Amino acid sequence: MPIQLVTTVAGLKAESARLLGAKQGVSQGLVPTMGALHEGHATLARTAVEQNDVVVASIFVNPLQFGDAVDLDRYPRTLDADLALLEEQGVDLAFAPSVDEVYPGGEPLVRITSGRLGDKWEGASRPGHFDGALTVVAKLLHYGTPAAGLPAGPAGSAAGSLPAYRAYFGQKDAQQLALVRRMVSDLNFPVEIVGVPTVRATDGLALSSRNRFLSDAERDAALVLSRALRLLEERANAHEPLDLDSALAMVESQPLVSLDYFDVVDPGTLEPLAENCRETPFRGEALALIAAKVGPVRLIDNVPLSS
Repeated sequence: MPIQLVTTVAGLKAESARLLGAKQGVSQGLVPTMGALHEGHATLARTAVEQNDVVVASIFVNPLQFGDAVDLDRYPRTLDADLALLEEQGVDLAFAPSVDEVYPGGEPLVRITSGRLGDKWEGASRPGHFDGALTVVAKLLHYGTPAAGLPAGPAGSAAGSLPAYRAYFGQKDAQQLALVRRMVSDLNFPVEIVGVPTVRATDGLALSSRNRFLSDAERDAALVLSRALRLLEERANAHEPLDLDSALAMVESQPLVSLDYFDVVDPGTLEPLAENCRETPFRGEALALIAAKVGPVRLIDNVPLSS
């Protein structure tokens, strides 16, 4: 069935309810995006389609999470290509609202705050970014909540109860994923957050909408980010000391790369695990985070570590 496009919250709710009723659906998935979609987003959409009866994807470039107006204006808008990609994955409904639809009174006077979890790493480099991101995610999660009075949810639930509700986020934005999970838990949102592994090009570079701004030389240089992460992953899998210093030296040897941060952290708190990095064999669970500018383009990447 061709994908349907709606641009208002009322239209989203009406079409979502209609589709759930027509399909006798018991689950709905939401895939929030800012557009400029690539295979990473396609993987999110396919995962949602596999796990739900009805899938909604949002396309909204959120001005609240851009600290630089030039960066906001530069962000690519590719709605027609985005809709084609989502339709190929089997997404039912695309929600592409205007800024006025999402923020009808202008910038909101009350916002979600990311707290201590959002002050570090990306939050330290991009002040206010996560407050803006969580504010719009909260709104999108509310918009996408399935309507009541539809067929029963999981086996044993009563007729007329809410269908199961899931939202899908990529592991590449690991700090955002951790913050969304914490927001949903702390504020009792009725949604399951599903993290989907990072999708990479064949050479290892994490897919990103920003990759299109890299020159050929810069793209080659950017590969050092995933190589350094892979080195830590191999050492963790072998139960060896991670030796973060040598991985750091690998990144710093690339002249086109200006490192912002590179560390190994607790996956839940995002606090550094320095004692688990250098001299003792790695044990447990961790997350290696990296961010750098490659030429003028800022890239982030990460890899989960376990032993």
